[in-house]
Amino acid sequence: MKFTEMPYTRPDLEKIKADSTRLLERIQSASSAQEQIDAYLAYEELGKEIGTNFSLAYARHTIDTRDEFYEKESDYLDEIGPALQEMGQKIDLALLGSKFRPQLEERFGTLLFTNLEISVRCMKPEIMELMQEENKLTSEYQKLYASAMVEWRGETLPLPKLGPFLQDPDRAVRKAAYEVRGRWFEERREQLDELYDKLVKNRTAQGRAMGYENYIPLGYDRLGRNCWGPKECAAFRGQIAADLVPVVARVKDDQAKRIGVDSLKIYDDLLLFPDGNAKPQGSPDDILAAGKEMYHELSPETKEFIDFLYDGELLDVLSKEGKAPGGYCTSFDLYKAPFIFSNFNGTSGDVDVLTHEAGHAFAFYRAARKGYLSSLMSPTMEGCETHSMSMEFLTAPWHEKFFGPATRKYEIGHCEDSLIFIPYGCMVDEFQHIMYEKPELTPEQRNQTWLELEKKYRPWIDYEDLPSYSRGARWQQQTHIYMSPFYYIDYCMAQTMAHQFWLASMTDREAAWKKYLAFVDLGGTKTFEDLVTGAGMKLPYEAGCIKEIGAAISKWIDENPL
Repeated sequence: MKFTEMPYTRPDLEKIKADSTRLLERIQSASSAQEQIDAYLAYEELGKEIGTNFSLAYARHTIDTRDEFYEKESDYLDEIGPALQEMGQKIDLALLGSKFRPQLEERFGTLLFTNLEISVRCMKPEIMELMQEENKLTSEYQKLYASAMVEWRGETLPLPKLGPFLQDPDRAVRKAAYEVRGRWFEERREQLDELYDKLVKNRTAQGRAMGYENYIPLGYDRLGRNCWGPKECAAFRGQIAADLVPVVARVKDDQAKRIGVDSLKIYDDLLLFPDGNAKPQGSPDDILAAGKEMYHELSPETKEFIDFLYDGELLDVLSKEGKAPGGYCTSFDLYKAPFIFSNFNGTSGDVDVLTHEAGHAFAFYRAARKGYLSSLMSPTMEGCETHSMSMEFLTAPWHEKFFGPATRKYEIGHCEDSLIFIPYGCMVDEFQHIMYEKPELTPEQRNQTWLELEKKYRPWIDYEDLPSYSRGARWQQQTHIYMSPFYYIDYCMAQTMAHQFWLASMTDREAAWKKYLAFVDLGGTKTFEDLVTGAGMKLPYEAGCIKEIGAAISKWIDENPL
């Protein structure tokens, strides 16, 4: 079924409550493990229907945030979300307390019950109003960001369309584009500060209501982290600061020499080559066509997947007025269908969508056909991001289809970008930890914290006197900080996994693909640690992992000049 043909039905809260209550009673009164198994599987099917409608509403709302119908549906779903979570928690508690738990663990696996134990720590009725308020605040931020229109060279453009000018070969053009972008955020300074302050205080109140000192343990639980915590996270960030920042500093020094500047300014950050970064050839349709060819040739598994995706029109990738910023992959579970959302802007990022977001989509497509429970369809977030970031590198032999003579430039730029990103992502993560450890910080203190972290993770950055940037408010452009606390470090850990798959593919591409496919096909039936060690890779927070990766990639850079 095509995306446009998928029917949306507003979830009826009272009916869902009645159906859930009936299934809960079946579990509680069951006289055998099989009765509980059957009731839980019925609840699974109910969840697929609800989840599909949530995803359809979200996708259609982000495609056009001005659509009044889906805006109202989004508000409604934000309101009922906590109530649905409360009902799900009752089911989870019933399973956890079952006298047939050994038989249930044998049928569903022990990891399900570990995850359920984490899930029930995520909410209680007393914080439902706070959760509803949090949903409204994040929606308000997203709508504000999506409304961003800027004046540029006599045109009014949506903010994402400034993208190509931020990396224009002309330094004056780049600086002007950064000034325009920064000014939009500067003019909304008070609104952005107020929204974040409310979110921090709201989430802190939720954490304390759950019995924690602050929001951090609750934030980790909501990400389902089942094998590592703040200690391992801090160890990973420490390795990045000690072992990768010097490697990236050398890459940035090379960049400055390449583009002919004495010292890098923020408006030089994205320009990796003096004549401009590699750009894909042709129109968006040409890029999509090349993507189809690539996946047809990569493997039989990806050929089947990409045909399903394109035939179902399960992509919306063109930037337009009213469209939410960014990109994501979601799924419509009733149809076993992934969906890709993005904002093409004429940069290499357009190709990255067809590798990164398609990596997510491919993983869901495979897992959905394995018969896993919904809660075991995907691993935790760092595992999911490993799917996508590794796909970016494993498709390297086909990059020429998109970039032609600029392929070498793209490959070097992609490698450097992947390295440069990791310290930034760690900075975002440490910033968030500090924000929730010290929720009383003022907006000025938050900005000062950001500037101090820049010195630790990105000492090469100079914001000059640009609006918003120069006072340390760059973080307000990072949607995850407002909408998905503590998620960003998952990208960093996944990037180190992608580097390992890439390095393995240089030795034996076929073997690396088989490892990747095995990693993907396990879905969420294993912890991240088990997935990594099972693939013969090193855990990102394992001592020495980052140093080893940094050395191997530095060698590749030396051996592969432009």
